[in-house]
Amino acid sequence: MEEFESKIKLKGTVTDITYRNDVNGYTVFVIDTGDEELTVVGTTPDLKMGDKVELVGDYVYHSVYGRQFKADFCNALLPETIEDLYHYLASGVIKGIRESTALKIIDKFGEMTFDILENEPERLAEIKGISLEKAKKIGKEYRRQSSTRTLIINLSKYGLNTNECLVAFDKLGANAVEIIENNPYILCEGDKRISFERVEQIADMLPKKPDSKHRIEAGVLYVVRHNYLNGHTCLPLEKIFTPSGELLNETRENIEIAVDNLVSNKRIIIEKISNKDFVFLPESYIAEKSIASRLKVLLKFPPENPIDVASHISKIEKKHNIEYAQLQKEAIITAVNKGILILTGGPGTGKTTTLNGIISMFEKDFLDIALCAPTGRAAQRMTETTGRTATTIHRLLEVEWGEGDKPVFKRNLRNPLDCQALIVDEMSMVDIFLFSSLLDALPFGCRLIMVGDSDQLPSVSPGNVLKDLIESGLLPVVQLKEIFRQSMESNIVKNAHAIVNGEHIETDNKTGDFYMMQRSFSLDAVRTIKELSTTRLSNAYGFDPTTQIQVLCPSKKGETGTVNLNNVLQEALNPSSPEKKEYNTGYRLFREGDKVMQTRNNYNTHWESDNDEGDGIFNGDIGFIETIDMRHDAVIIDFSGKRATYSKEQLQEIELAYAITVHKSQGSEFDAVIMPVISVNNRLCYRNLLYTAVTRAKKLMILVGTTGCLNSMIENNKTQLRYSSLKHFMLDN
Repeated sequence: MEEFESKIKLKGTVTDITYRNDVNGYTVFVIDTGDEELTVVGTTPDLKMGDKVELVGDYVYHSVYGRQFKADFCNALLPETIEDLYHYLASGVIKGIRESTALKIIDKFGEMTFDILENEPERLAEIKGISLEKAKKIGKEYRRQSSTRTLIINLSKYGLNTNECLVAFDKLGANAVEIIENNPYILCEGDKRISFERVEQIADMLPKKPDSKHRIEAGVLYVVRHNYLNGHTCLPLEKIFTPSGELLNETRENIEIAVDNLVSNKRIIIEKISNKDFVFLPESYIAEKSIASRLKVLLKFPPENPIDVASHISKIEKKHNIEYAQLQKEAIITAVNKGILILTGGPGTGKTTTLNGIISMFEKDFLDIALCAPTGRAAQRMTETTGRTATTIHRLLEVEWGEGDKPVFKRNLRNPLDCQALIVDEMSMVDIFLFSSLLDALPFGCRLIMVGDSDQLPSVSPGNVLKDLIESGLLPVVQLKEIFRQSMESNIVKNAHAIVNGEHIETDNKTGDFYMMQRSFSLDAVRTIKELSTTRLSNAYGFDPTTQIQVLCPSKKGETGTVNLNNVLQEALNPSSPEKKEYNTGYRLFREGDKVMQTRNNYNTHWESDNDEGDGIFNGDIGFIETIDMRHDAVIIDFSGKRATYSKEQLQEIELAYAITVHKSQGSEFDAVIMPVISVNNRLCYRNLLYTAVTRAKKLMILVGTTGCLNSMIENNKTQLRYSSLKHFMLDN
């Protein structure tokens, strides 16, 4: 354990387990070292009270809980004496054995119990009450736990921490040591994986240098996956060689050999697109291929017996005292008679009115309609604008959380949805994997209406689904362009359309709903944003500073990034006081009353409301800290009436939300939006990020910064491009 030579080593007996996360193994427990009782935190194998453990780590001081031991390495020692073995078995660590059964086993076999469990577990059936099947299961579980503990000891000498040892065991089983000594880079692959950089460190500690073939192949996969995580579903093959060569310090010839091997082993796929080779990870290739295939089938089988929609449209217009524009009528007719439609357009062009018209037509035909959107906030908005219940796509597909934090959907090809028309809003946010799963669950003959704005930011995860589908030209598309008269009165709407067209906008307006406040220095911009958020907008418009005003930032970093602005706004809007409990996680301070956001989908978080309860808090959900319970290490957060209880470990999924990134705001709307446009990183200084931010504002939009930065964002229309192949597969025969 060379990596741990400078660390503190302890041994003790587990006397209490305060918390355990069964997904990642993070545990808070208490040990008796013989000299003291000590709280320990870290990733561990399964522990039970009474286990003897050896630990390597450091003492830390927690601002709330005081002195603790942070374990980088934890191994539960196997019992060495008959007494230890009895306590080990009686603890319930092996399913099917408790105190009485443990006592019978020890009485029957005595010192031989160790050997019986390891080598002859079927002999346990000699004891009354233990069947042969149960005896074999007990032996199998004992050997599994024994293997895990032995593996942790053997791998720790190569610098693997406990969490990495558990990943290795899950992936490779009892032979993990031999496999890793031969090829540590296998740890880079699969759903549960260790980063390439970390495996490089592990490889350096092995007794024998691994075959360079394994290293080069893992490095190439790392480059492909890095681009995949940046939103690309594929990459021109030519673009792999330079970054791979620089990462690995290898020749192009060796990289090409590695690529050929990866293709032969089906770990990457190469497809020719426009006479150029593109490289895919298998999962993105399969997802885009599946989407194209399913949509082509839908196109081949439109609804039977097209009807005369025009007369029905007139009845709807008369009933609701409205008059549809020609393109809106075209959208309604297409949705009904073609059964598939992409409805797109910017703010103020009547997408919602058109969508409600389509729904009215479907309801007139007594169709079973399902409405969904990619996020909880987008689904809530869809419910508000249509007056009909909408849900998240994940919830519609009845998601379950599988191994490796991967969603598994109950609704699929074999168990399709119970609907005759499916309407999906905010399609620009939908990635290839979610859309592929949604299409798999679409019943035969079901109408599909996709609504979105292709000029907004694409999905965070891989793909550019909406844009690719539109550009394929195969699907019926209605793009609403006319800005309705009432919307023309809004500078937000007018400027949003100017931005998307690459036109500079007026920033000297003194009245209306869109303002630019010139600030030449970041510190001045921060001061102005603080004043606007706390007093000025509240006094001038009556906006509630926390529920109606939202600061949107291009980035997390810098003086005008979310991290700094959240600290500034927290102290301004929710200052420390004796009446408010606080919780310091070590890198973030939370306070009762704080505005916070969930940063990842968690389908297991339980919530309760006044009239209901359920599971699931989703990425982008905004709430307020209602109570901090110091005694039970619990934080209760209210997400629009859904109250969820978080442990201190779960708070890793929570961030302050006085300021959030533009990416996190997708699918949401706010009465007033404030956005810094100063010192924006070149990587984030582009048009559709600005456009997305502006279209989040319902009543008021304020930019704070420089006209130069603003114009740079408007002029830059390049960064939104992504490598994807859906359009290619749609057009491929």
